[in-house]
Amino acid sequence: MSEQREQPAHRGSVDPVVLALSVGGVLAVVAWGALARNSLAGFGESGLAWTIGTFGWFFVLAADAFLVLAVVIAASRFGRIRLGADQDEPEFSSLAWIAMMFSAGMGIGLVFFAVAEPIQHYAAPPPATGVAPQTGPAGATAMQYTLFHWTLHPWGIYAVVALALAYSTFRKGRENRISAAFRPLLGDRADGAAGRAVDLLAVFATVFGSATSLGLGALQVAAGLDLVAGIPDTTAVELVVIGALTLAFVISAFSGLHKGIKWLSTTNVLLAVLLMLFVFVVGPTIYTLEVLPASVGDYLSNLLFMSTRTGAFSDPSWLGSWTIFYWAWWISWAPFVGTFIARISKGRTIRQFLVGVLLVPSGASAVWFAVMGGSALRAQATGARDLVADVGAGTEQALFGLLDALPLATLTSVLAMVLIALYFVTSADSASLVLGSLSSRGALRPHRVLVVTWGVLIGAMAAVLLLAGGLDALQQATIMVALPFVVVMLGLAVALIRDMSRDPTVNPPPRNRRYGLAAAIRAARSYDEEDPPPVRRYLRRRPR
Repeated sequence: MSEQREQPAHRGSVDPVVLALSVGGVLAVVAWGALARNSLAGFGESGLAWTIGTFGWFFVLAADAFLVLAVVIAASRFGRIRLGADQDEPEFSSLAWIAMMFSAGMGIGLVFFAVAEPIQHYAAPPPATGVAPQTGPAGATAMQYTLFHWTLHPWGIYAVVALALAYSTFRKGRENRISAAFRPLLGDRADGAAGRAVDLLAVFATVFGSATSLGLGALQVAAGLDLVAGIPDTTAVELVVIGALTLAFVISAFSGLHKGIKWLSTTNVLLAVLLMLFVFVVGPTIYTLEVLPASVGDYLSNLLFMSTRTGAFSDPSWLGSWTIFYWAWWISWAPFVGTFIARISKGRTIRQFLVGVLLVPSGASAVWFAVMGGSALRAQATGARDLVADVGAGTEQALFGLLDALPLATLTSVLAMVLIALYFVTSADSASLVLGSLSSRGALRPHRVLVVTWGVLIGAMAAVLLLAGGLDALQQATIMVALPFVVVMLGLAVALIRDMSRDPTVNPPPRNRRYGLAAAIRAARSYDEEDPPPVRRYLRRRPR
């Protein structure tokens, strides 16, 4: 391993070119939204229509390719390769590793869409499914598509980026940046203009993907304040929420609370599990237990059909609002989540890594949606709460509508808002660290001022996109920015395969007879003198 590990070309200093271009680009979009809101909204609508109409099929095929690639690598000879030196052991225990991956999967998006997505599919089933709205088959279809959007495909996308980064950083000893993983394709150009272009695309994808998540969180916190405290849910309130939570992130950054991200992430998981268990116990317990296996079975049996749907024989607008938006969102989050997963996976084999990344968060998401989404469908079907009307008033109100139909509604609504707020802070913190690393030549600990700057810019981007059109603008920006990063990810997959194919674990260097005899002699001399092996006996008998 020592012979194949490369020495980093940089020591983590700020890359002025990447920093200037990325910050300048983000500030330009923020200024555009602040000074010409209608112009930005119009550009987003037209750009989205062009992207989906021209490249919708590309998103579909790319997402499928990443999932298939992850499964094939896990089952292949590459699965034996260790992410680190051959003698390295996993840095974290299996339990801690699983808990941190679960924390990465349980983000603002899962809280935002836990009730909203199943109810929306229940009220208006996906085209070409042929089921009537608000019926039993509509409920089955709703859960089937929800699991499709939140389980294997997104984690297949994350797995490709995370594996490429983990292999490049821990196995090859390169810098912790996306462009460094392109060395098998670009060679020394990975440190030049081509590498900077890759890192710039990763920065823009991360900024817009994170801004989308933070914007969703602000929408939901504002809706919760309306329900609990009677504060009207207006755009001004949403902007105040973004400002307050961004300020909380800045305070945490400057007070040195980055060391507490692990604690905050654990708190997030505990709060989410507590909320889920409450809904499970006081809600339709037996029904949710029935929903889980039925939904997973429907999802797996229809996976091929759902994975290959494009706008050719379906409604392109529906695909753009749901499947393609999700694939673009996951792709834009891939640099952030991939970096996080890679960081905690040193010492594991590739097979252990991929099986864990694909199955553990997918299983957690399936349980989460079975409880939250299944309870929502039951409440709607029995008339306990008109959640379809809640979603019609605003997607962000769906979760609080379900909680309002259960006991202790005020307490659980406050718990949900605290959960979302903590996710806002930890997401901004983690995404800012990744952005600081990308703009500092892969520094594992970028300067704190740079990290805070990126956090403020993410908050500003979320605010501008909300002003430009709310949820629609967030979706438009995510899809358009993710398009060029799809190409980056495909190149990353090719570079990863080329890198692994040269690994000594699966492609050992040729050994000649002389080297083999010398190795055998060295091994023989390490044996116990009382029971000498044949080689040692031969050496003893050989005349001097």
